Amino acid sequence: MAREQALLSTEIVNRGVEPSGPDAGSPTFSVRVRRRLPDFLQSVNLKYVRLGYHYLISHGVYLATIPVIVLVCSAEVGSLSRNDLWRKVWGEATYDLATVLAFLAVLAFTISVYIMSRPRPVYLIDFACYKPADELKVSKAEFIDLARKSGKFDEDGLAFQSRLLAKSGIGDESYMPRCVFEPGTNCATMKEGRAEASAAMFAALDELFDKCHVRPKDVGVLVVNCSLFNPTPSLSAMIVNHYKMRGNILSYNLGGMGCSAGVIAVDLARDMLQASGAGLAVVVSTEAVSFTWYAGKRRSMLIPNAFFRAGCAAVLLSNRRRDFHRAKYQLEHIVRTHKGADDRSFRSVYQEEDEQRIKGLSISRDLVEVGGHALKTNITTLGPLVLPFSEQLLFFAGVLFRHLFPSKASTPPPPSANGDASAAAPYIPDFKRAFEHFCMHAASRDVLEHLQSNLGLRDGDLEASRAVLHRFGNTSSSSIWYELAYLEAKGRVRRGDRVWQLAFGSGFKCNSSVWRAVRRVRRPARSPWLDCVDQYPARMNA
Repeated sequence: MAREQALLSTEIVNRGVEPSGPDAGSPTFSVRVRRRLPDFLQSVNLKYVRLGYHYLISHGVYLATIPVIVLVCSAEVGSLSRNDLWRKVWGEATYDLATVLAFLAVLAFTISVYIMSRPRPVYLIDFACYKPADELKVSKAEFIDLARKSGKFDEDGLAFQSRLLAKSGIGDESYMPRCVFEPGTNCATMKEGRAEASAAMFAALDELFDKCHVRPKDVGVLVVNCSLFNPTPSLSAMIVNHYKMRGNILSYNLGGMGCSAGVIAVDLARDMLQASGAGLAVVVSTEAVSFTWYAGKRRSMLIPNAFFRAGCAAVLLSNRRRDFHRAKYQLEHIVRTHKGADDRSFRSVYQEEDEQRIKGLSISRDLVEVGGHALKTNITTLGPLVLPFSEQLLFFAGVLFRHLFPSKASTPPPPSANGDASAAAPYIPDFKRAFEHFCMHAASRDVLEHLQSNLGLRDGDLEASRAVLHRFGNTSSSSIWYELAYLEAKGRVRRGDRVWQLAFGSGFKCNSSVWRAVRRVRRPARSPWLDCVDQYPARMNA
């Protein structure tokens, strides 16, 4: 019971003056109880850390054997004078030339096999984010006005969506397809879906190919992800047909994988580049807002209406070594977490019909809690791969102590000399020492606030996420690329900087990708932020 109460937060809401009844004219209040993100860094389980250290230790044989070999060779060489060493080497080479040649051949073969067996690095050459036309902009007030004029909602549903918009963190310049507000029509049609998806994908791809000076026929791998709209032929086939790509292209279409599908698509493209040697891969991440639109009365299915907005990103990847000099980033790690085995996690984001058989996307009350557990698993797996050794040592020692001595770890810490009771709290890793930039999926303002609190981040660390949420809304799987575009437009990415992209979505999944800047990224000439980036972060705080 105590554990359940720890996941709840209360809020007193002023409901205004009672208009009628025996209490007419009196102010009324209500207490709202909400679930909050669990403090997952305070409850780390050892099994979540084990996988990350397995990745690290799997290559530890080189770290363990190389120093030993160097030490033995140094001891052997150190016992000989320079003349003795030269005489020994020259004598061996003179009287046993076959042995020396055999040794050199084995050494050359070993080095060649090692170099050939190593996976080639994957570079991000450039990316492009779709900026819809200005006529698709919709303010929060206009959103409610158009929804009312559409005749699809009652006053209770409109009031609920208005309250969601007010606390969503979304500004007045996000983009929506106008077909969702047309009275008496069903916007979730194949015609409208194809029109919305093609406008977003082709605009982003046109910009990408132009910026990178790449012909569509040069692309060997194409991965497209869109969660809810999956026509036949697929979206990837639409792209191949539009750009007349080559016939042996490896194309993939990912559907139903939620807002974290962008990282999954990058992971698949990386694997295909390593396996096929295709050279260039394009990843397209988008979502069809018209297929998330719900015109019923169930509140859990009205939530996506208030948050999801139009957006798309196209990314060009390469594993050709000659592309290193024109690439922006190198992919270092991808860590994927899937909680679909748990029923609550599986049902937390669920597409279904309501009582009137109106289709929509249902958001469970358990979403924040199950998302927190998925985040806990993901970051504790990622931690050993990216944290400095000092942070890893302190973190792992704390986790091991809590695992071996649970009774002592669960004992409330005594107050310290200065009255601070948190002095003996478990050590929380400082992820700011592992990354210079954070691109957290811009789901909602509440989720970002909980992430900042649990990860110990500063306001500036989540500036890009909050700016994207305010300017473009929740653009699903493409939001992490709008955030990276914001950092580039601000001119903050320098050579060697590490970028952490974190996204989560239905299933329930939480995925991370880590990029390292191979050069200083200058302010791009084309970006969705160029006309407004100087107004942030002031605008979202206004």
